[in-house]
Amino acid sequence: MSSRARSLLAALAVSAALGISAPRPARAADAAPITFGAILPLTGPGAVIGTEQMKGIQFALKQQNAKGGIDGHPIRVVFEDDQAKPDQAVLAFNKLVGLQHLPMIYTAYSGPSLAMAPLTARKHVLMLNAGAQSDKLAHASPYLFNTLPTTADEVGVMVKYLRAHGKSTSVVLYENDAAGIGGRDDFVREFKAAGGKILAQEPTQFGQTDYRPALLKLAAAKAQVLFVVTTAGQKSMADQLHQMNQTWLVAGTTFMEDPPTIADPNAKGIIHTQVVANASPELMAAFKKEMGAEMGFFSRQYYNATQIMFALTEHLLKEHKAITGENLRAAIFQIKTFHGLVPMTFTTNTAVVPVAINEMTGGSEKTIATGTAH
Repeated sequence: MSSRARSLLAALAVSAALGISAPRPARAADAAPITFGAILPLTGPGAVIGTEQMKGIQFALKQQNAKGGIDGHPIRVVFEDDQAKPDQAVLAFNKLVGLQHLPMIYTAYSGPSLAMAPLTARKHVLMLNAGAQSDKLAHASPYLFNTLPTTADEVGVMVKYLRAHGKSTSVVLYENDAAGIGGRDDFVREFKAAGGKILAQEPTQFGQTDYRPALLKLAAAKAQVLFVVTTAGQKSMADQLHQMNQTWLVAGTTFMEDPPTIADPNAKGIIHTQVVANASPELMAAFKKEMGAEMGFFSRQYYNATQIMFALTEHLLKEHKAITGENLRAAIFQIKTFHGLVPMTFTTNTAVVPVAINEMTGGSEKTIATGTAH
């Protein structure tokens, strides 16, 4: 017997005497972690939404890693805070890609996503957006994929509903940034094309909480509809609208899917489009127990986006291909249809998804119509 073999036997004997498990061969469960990135607004006015998005990703990771990851590889996500600012997003991107060489990044908010889009093409990094809807995102980069429809597609569903219910005049309150201006332009174009009239428009600033001056100007137009395109501060706006006692119908997009606003009695009657993303009661309960919060719309969206990332990773591992941005992008078009909380099909960089129109009921909401965003 060699000296090495005798040493190994001696070590095993000592381990057994001390109750220590013997070393075991490497298994799939010992495979190296696969790491991706996420650049979200975790501080500042967008932090409420950004934190909700982060929790959706974290919950999906906890579930998957508890099952052994993917083919034994634990899945990790490194989070960076961009405060919903384009310049901060670019700095975070360079950190995650330039220094850590991550192949995929989750993003949110139109401004930061558009700022990073050219970098994704240059660096061949897949960027997965499940929270921003600017029309420019559809063609911003061959490496940027959107699980939400563009604002134009979503607005089209709302305009059809409004015109079908006899609404022919509208005013617009919009956020003076990429998301708000894009949404305003889409609504104005679609509403006019459908035979409606836009009587007035007023801008607000991101993070603003006092909408009274703009709302008073819009109220003077005496329109049937107030169309809102803002990404933050919806509860404050709902309270101020209630105080004005206006008779107009308040309508918006997915941006209105804000849990504090939905729970606010003053928001009763507000309607908005929303990408369908239904979670089972069991999943909702498990999320609340694990994350200490309700599984809101954006948690569901980023949970769903993470399921897409899992499917892409599993596909590449089975094909014995490297986890790179190029290969992840190609895998999206190879798989095409993903079945998660909402079925979505990618024939372009923006998924085809079902869209609902929900009405707030003063504490909850209900679906009053459905459509499809292409």
